[in-house]
Amino acid sequence: MLKIKFIQNNGEERIVETYAGPTLMEAASAVGVEGIEAICGGSCICGTCQVYVESDVAVVGPPGEDELIVLGETGVQKSTSRLSCQIRLSESFDGMTFTVAPPRKG
Repeated sequence: MLKIKFIQNNGEERIVETYAGPTLMEAASAVGVEGIEAICGGSCICGTCQVYVESDVAVVGPPGEDELIVLGETGVQKSTSRLSCQIRLSESFDGMTFTVAPPRKG
């Protein structure tokens, strides 16, 4: 079992208990983490599941080429931005923290 912390847009922290295997977006959506809209259902095209990695970015790895394009279109991208639909959870994510990005601009 993994415990992952989300800092929601309203500043509240939410601990999500999940397993290795699903995406970060799936784990957050399953319990209603505020701000993870996931409009495209995990297809890497809408950017509404963007998070900022607050823990060890190396564990998460770099974004792919398609993901970088979508992130660039959000208007709220940071150097630690990732789309949670593109992050497959493993045991190494236990204890990590992610801040939910504000809604996209424009």
